[in-house]
Amino acid sequence: MHYADYKTILSPQSGMNLYRGCTHGCIYCDSRSLCYQMKHDFEDIEVKRDAARILEEQLKRRRRPCIIGTGAMCDPYIPLEEELEVTRACLKLIEKHGFGLAIQTKSARILRDIDILRAINAKTKCVAQITLTTFNDDLCNIVEPNVSSTAERFAVLEEMRQAGIPTVVWLSPILPFINDTVENLRGLLDYCVRAEVRGIVCFGFGVTLRDGNREYFYKNLDARFPGIKERYIKTFGLSYECNSPNHALLWDIYRDACKKNGILYRPDDVFGYTREFEMKSRQMTLFDGLGD
Repeated sequence: MHYADYKTILSPQSGMNLYRGCTHGCIYCDSRSLCYQMKHDFEDIEVKRDAARILEEQLKRRRRPCIIGTGAMCDPYIPLEEELEVTRACLKLIEKHGFGLAIQTKSARILRDIDILRAINAKTKCVAQITLTTFNDDLCNIVEPNVSSTAERFAVLEEMRQAGIPTVVWLSPILPFINDTVENLRGLLDYCVRAEVRGIVCFGFGVTLRDGNREYFYKNLDARFPGIKERYIKTFGLSYECNSPNHALLWDIYRDACKKNGILYRPDDVFGYTREFEMKSRQMTLFDGLGD
């Protein structure tokens, strides 16, 4: 772990990443790609110094509240968060200043902050976004070795539902020749239906590979799935998009299940929902109290 100085926390699109790097060890991690220009070892987590102070300054300068998004690049609930509580401090500020939140994670550690998420959702909108890739927990432990199991993440979705906090699932990636099966998809969709998720983000059934993450992925394939790397090279070459041969079948199952259960499934529709700011609490007016 090391600290680094930053001038801003929020991006112009209201995105927020408090850490750079990760220790989850997911074999497919896109954030390892060289295009993101990370200058340090990926597992040597970079912590943005004084993140909460900088965030509050930016929130105060915003003319109107909006949805703050976090977790797209680096998970806000890596193990280091238990000690530093940077994410928790920033969530408190988001709630304090009346902003909404769309937070994405693979960790059940998010339940530590369910009190703040509930408070944000009471004022505006808080969407808890959970990534699910592999229904079988034994396979999950190989593909995503240092995160909460899929069963634990389903339990998070259930607790969010009981707390009245809307949820979205990221069904990504689905790895060709590994978890691109009908059985895997139906198991994950069953979790989504039971948890009454509002939407599912799925760009298709496959994985993206580019310089940096491709090499890490192939190294792990050699260690954990002998022979699969050769199938990737033969099937996809150096393609960025590596779509499952089962893509059409899986998409039909996915689309039909979402339609049947009223789940948003087109990416534009899901993103439209997560980015739409809502003000729920009644605002005081000059006439409140008159006639009492």
